[in-house]
Amino acid sequence: MWKQFLGKLSGKSPKSGGVGAGGWGSPPAKPPTSYGANGVQWDSMRASPPLAGVAGAEGETREDVFLQKLNVCCVLFDFSTDRGRDSPERERKRHVLLSLVDCLGAAEEPLTEAMVSACVRMFAINLFRVFPPKVRPGGVGTTEADEDDPFFDPSWYHLQVVYELLLRFVTSPVVDVKVARKYMDNSFISRLLDLLDSDDPRERDCLKTVLHRIYGKFMGNRPFIRKAVSNIFYRFVSETDRHNGIAELLEVFGSVISGFAKPLKEEHKLFLWKALIPLHKPKTVGMYLPQLTYCITQFIDKEPKLSGTVIRGLLKYWPVTNSQKEMMFLGELEEVLELTEMPEFQKCMVPLFRRVAHCLNSSHFQVAERALYLWNNEHLFDLISQNHQVILPIIYPALERNARLHWNQSVLNVTMNVRKMFFDMDQKLLLACEINLQEEEEKQAASEERRRLIWEHLERNAVYHPVTGDINFAVLPTSALIDGSILQI
Repeated sequence: MWKQFLGKLSGKSPKSGGVGAGGWGSPPAKPPTSYGANGVQWDSMRASPPLAGVAGAEGETREDVFLQKLNVCCVLFDFSTDRGRDSPERERKRHVLLSLVDCLGAAEEPLTEAMVSACVRMFAINLFRVFPPKVRPGGVGTTEADEDDPFFDPSWYHLQVVYELLLRFVTSPVVDVKVARKYMDNSFISRLLDLLDSDDPRERDCLKTVLHRIYGKFMGNRPFIRKAVSNIFYRFVSETDRHNGIAELLEVFGSVISGFAKPLKEEHKLFLWKALIPLHKPKTVGMYLPQLTYCITQFIDKEPKLSGTVIRGLLKYWPVTNSQKEMMFLGELEEVLELTEMPEFQKCMVPLFRRVAHCLNSSHFQVAERALYLWNNEHLFDLISQNHQVILPIIYPALERNARLHWNQSVLNVTMNVRKMFFDMDQKLLLACEINLQEEEEKQAASEERRRLIWEHLERNAVYHPVTGDINFAVLPTSALIDGSILQI
């Protein structure tokens, strides 16, 4: 196989070349300094070798030819301009990258340490970079719809093959994990995680797959990866409020969480409370809520007692003025309640249904309707029916206000259906709640009437006793006194 590989190299290599003769354009800008596992600077590895001289001589070994081809792939090109778009050097590099992918996929003998080191060096040179600025046509006249369009990195022509080679490298059985960990160390993985903030969705999708494979194969790096991802979530929630790769990270960790052993470690529970639940706070939560919900439900599957913790976290970050976000929270709440057992439900049902009551009276009909549809869930209906003596007094005033005042006919119909459900559960309790509501309304009406009389008295005193220099304090009538104290207005 390696003889065929050498033959391909000999047949398609350039006769001569150099930086001056090839005419590749200006060299790339120097990125920030970083170090590998052995203290070697990645920047010092960015020397651009000529593309000539990759043909395998008769006396060269497969390692020599492999290293030569990797050196060729360390040459960087500027894709931000049209100059050199049809350069044969670009095509030659892509061809060499593709041949490396085929070679690594068909290899049977283990890679030497020098080959592994050179591979990691080539990955670092090609991938670790400063992201180019977004290029939007139209300049000042750019619309909001254009801003929402995905950005595609012009250098993807080479990056796509580099990511494919990286995935082959991580999953290949001919790569010794112990040797690879010497070079794909925590510094390398940290910079790989930073690339998930790329604007290009294709790159984030590739990184998602690569990160999942690295987590599965390099077991010694798992604690660091979990800590690094937690730090990304912390910065996103508390500082930047912007990151392009949150959905991809959560998708990776959805499968990671499903592999956690029972009982859960304290470290994993802290990850749920301090990293995952605060992700409900940003206003862009809708972009990654399905992945976040999946991660949270995986935790509850592992340990059902965590459902109470999740519900309290949802109530903590519950939106007040954003109706669309409130609807998403109600959807997630229903999924969590489906996995909630009775003891945990009883611990948090009072604050939970106080919040649901607020949602029932929302002027946004979709929020009210979504809250009412919670009663269509069989498991949740069973939980409510067994605790209706506590829940009905909390919910009934909201149901009655909807029946009297809500403007949407669909909400009125569903409200009456829910009210009938409670009537069938416990008719006496429903009538008692109705009487209590009437008494509360009478007390409130009397309190409002007293407040109105006090204001009228103050206004009359202001007319007959204007302030001219000395401040005169009006004496309130005895009718304004309640239980021996002045009514606070």
